[in-house]
Amino acid sequence: MTKGTVLVIDDEKDLIELLRYNFEREGFDILEAADGTSGLRMAREQQPDMVILDLMMPGLDGLEVCRELRSDPTTRGLPIIMLTARAAEADRVVGLELGADDYVTKPFSPRELVARVKAVLRRTAGREETQQIRCGDLVIDAERHEVSCAGKRVDLTATEFKILQYLASRAGRVASRDNIIDAALSRDAAIFDRTIDVHITSIRKKLGPGGTMIETVRGFGYRLNDRAQEE
Repeated sequence: MTKGTVLVIDDEKDLIELLRYNFEREGFDILEAADGTSGLRMAREQQPDMVILDLMMPGLDGLEVCRELRSDPTTRGLPIIMLTARAAEADRVVGLELGADDYVTKPFSPRELVARVKAVLRRTAGREETQQIRCGDLVIDAERHEVSCAGKRVDLTATEFKILQYLASRAGRVASRDNIIDAALSRDAAIFDRTIDVHITSIRKKLGPGGTMIETVRGFGYRLNDRAQEE
């Protein structure tokens, strides 16, 4: 039984062959695309479980592909891991802001990438099938994987959903960055200083006025205050 289908979008043929060998050995099915345009089309048509996306490609680059996937209702929840030869933190932040779930810098170990894929799939598949969580105007439906705020639907990435779900499940209590990493990102994910802050900023923006519910506790972490909108 396959562990899932992974779409690799990268213009390096040798790298794709290396990843195919390692992922198939671990029980995954592999789809491959050599450029952003065909990769985007394949993601929409084939609906894989995961996309591994190279940042630097001729024509439609990885950032634009990520942006397109996140803006399309049929692919907006698709987990994405970005690959890049550029290690600057600013590049990683841009990828996360566009909705990537993880970020791997070339060169990397194929075994490490397989582990990252497994970690992302665990946290996106491990959705708690509980009743809705309601905090003020915020409604989180874990089973449907849907969020609404003040009656308006909010489109979140898989990682953003897990972070918001975790904060809402313990509304009023402070969650440290380490707590959030353990609950929503897992220790297998690529963690650097700004990862959580970038995701929180994106969630606040998407919640609109409801974003004020997420409070920063300086030097520690974050808290979801369901009374914030009433004050």
